Amino acid sequence: MPIQNLFANQTLASRSPSVAAVKRSTVGVKKPLILALAALAFAAPAVPAFAATQWWSTKPKVEIGHSAQINVRDKGAKGDGVHNDTAAIQAAINALPASGGTVKIPAGRYMIDAEKSIRMRSHTRLLLDTNAELVVIPNSLSRSRLIRVWNVTDVRIVGGKMLGDRAKHKGTRGEWGMGIDIIASKNVVVKGTHLSEFWGDGIYIGAKGSGRYLKVSENVTIMNVVSDHNRRQGLSITPAKHVYVVNSTFSNTRGTLPEAGIDIEPQVQGPTSSIRLENNTFVGNHGNGIELHTNISDIAIVGNKMTTNRGFGVLSVGASNLKIQRNHATLNKLAAVGITRAAHDVQIVDNVLQFNSTRYMSATKSGGGLDRDLQVASGTYRVSVSGNTFSNTKYNNYTR
Repeated sequence: MPIQNLFANQTLASRSPSVAAVKRSTVGVKKPLILALAALAFAAPAVPAFAATQWWSTKPKVEIGHSAQINVRDKGAKGDGVHNDTAAIQAAINALPASGGTVKIPAGRYMIDAEKSIRMRSHTRLLLDTNAELVVIPNSLSRSRLIRVWNVTDVRIVGGKMLGDRAKHKGTRGEWGMGIDIIASKNVVVKGTHLSEFWGDGIYIGAKGSGRYLKVSENVTIMNVVSDHNRRQGLSITPAKHVYVVNSTFSNTRGTLPEAGIDIEPQVQGPTSSIRLENNTFVGNHGNGIELHTNISDIAIVGNKMTTNRGFGVLSVGASNLKIQRNHATLNKLAAVGITRAAHDVQIVDNVLQFNSTRYMSATKSGGGLDRDLQVASGTYRVSVSGNTFSNTKYNNYTR
């Protein structure tokens, strides 16, 4: 039985004024698409326009004020799991001098009004104890944010846990209940934080304005983060530049489409460029591990693990200028990598892509066609494939 795929059944649908999502059927596709796996006669080897210099770092430079430290307990926060601590935490942030500083949140369970949000200021660190939890007070809002990082520069959010209200949410509409919402901000680091149970995304990175007035987020580093069991995405990236996601886990996203670990989807909002996803794990997501859309460039997906996702390990819906290198994708229910629509300038190099398409084939059985692990649709061009390891070893020398 040939392996069916989703390429013939994908349609785009607007999901908000700022975020579009891919609605796709995952069952009942009647006509499998015949994949054009032979190199097109007019296609030259792919040479994507990747950055010539290294812009990313696990030690990003963020200018935080050093002269002031404030403990939220000194501003009246209780951390007892009952009291609304939003105003007290905000008071601590607002009490910092103009040069910024550090707000410390000790162990405890702090209830937060996600309509008002905790609003970060420039040059400020929010430092959470390992046993500190920020918890969304259940609401009926279609849009809310636990923490807003809006139009600021030089911000660090470190440690602790953040929990949304998806299990106790009072409404049924919308998909924009975010954990950390980073908009039009520069030099932002989120490190060592665990985010789960949000009505929308664990983390959202994007822009404000449009056209000549578009202001994108820049130089954002997501490091050692766990984003688990959020409703829409583990992480969404819309118009942004220089986003580095490293050593993090995006798991068990489920609830409303696209249900991806990471979704990079600027489309008509504006361009997204210079994104590096490195040494992350994408596991158990109800959609794709990584989902990519149009209007992006210089996207590097390097050294990640994608496993047991219900869709593809990596799916490009027309996205171009991609490097997919040294990843390990296995046991995904569709193929490890899917490149569709008019995608171009894509490198798929030195990956281990084995035992995928488990909706149609046994995970323990070797063999099968190349499309079990790699699917490249007709209409794509300058897609370079080499050095990969597949379920069927006869394809290990496959190049195009």
